[in-house]
Amino acid sequence: MTAPLVIAVAPNGARRVKADHRAIPLTPAEIADTAAACADAGATVLHLHVRDDRGGHSLDVDRYRAATAAVRDGAGDRLVIQATTEAVGIYSPDQQMAMVRELRPQAVSLAIRELVADAAAEGPAADFLAWADRAGIAAQYILYDQADRDRLIALQARGIVPQAAPNALFVLGRYTTGQQSDPRSLLPFLAGWPAGWPWSLCAFGAAEAACVAAACALGGHARVGFENNMTLPDGGMAPDNAALVANLAAIAARIGRPIATADQARSTYGATAP
Repeated sequence: MTAPLVIAVAPNGARRVKADHRAIPLTPAEIADTAAACADAGATVLHLHVRDDRGGHSLDVDRYRAATAAVRDGAGDRLVIQATTEAVGIYSPDQQMAMVRELRPQAVSLAIRELVADAAAEGPAADFLAWADRAGIAAQYILYDQADRDRLIALQARGIVPQAAPNALFVLGRYTTGQQSDPRSLLPFLAGWPAGWPWSLCAFGAAEAACVAAACALGGHARVGFENNMTLPDGGMAPDNAALVANLAAIAARIGRPIATADQARSTYGATAP
């Protein structure tokens, strides 16, 4: 439990817009300002989504490059920048993989159920994941339920996932009524999770703080941010993403969990320096 806690922040996601909260960052400049504030509050990983001119979800490489450059200008090397490949019902696995090959991000998040949906997808996925590993791109595998967990473990055993100890994000509440989470939902993910494999948690809804507190106490890492939740533990609206990061840092301090430095976060994620 005393291993340094890596705090990731997901400040915008694929769907929320200014009508949801005026502090949702959409442009490169807004994302950079948010990233710097979150780094000041204790975050060392930025889960990056970019948007098109209408505010819609995009996997456009040029938009990723612009946002990444802005974040580096504003926050330096204090954050691992993790590009998302989320499909949102728009992008195919081939398009997701092509984006990563062109962008060559420092880190990337990959949903197992999107990238390796069935046996036919295993060959292309294996080639892509092996390439990304050789390229030094730090992969984090997104798992929504225990079936996703079991599939990741099986894919790793068969060599399709190349890492000896894959890094995973457990997502709570995505498919529950009203997208609300319960910290007890973490326990089934951990049952049978291989020892030594790094894991993080994010949680939809107002119980985000309770869920990430459970992750802290059980030795995992955590991600917070407006992508999943905009509510403080007292029920009030968070003024910005940095407030959610600061709350998580305070939770960690209360239970004696140190906050990871940028170098420690890079080591945990398997990311190279920018």
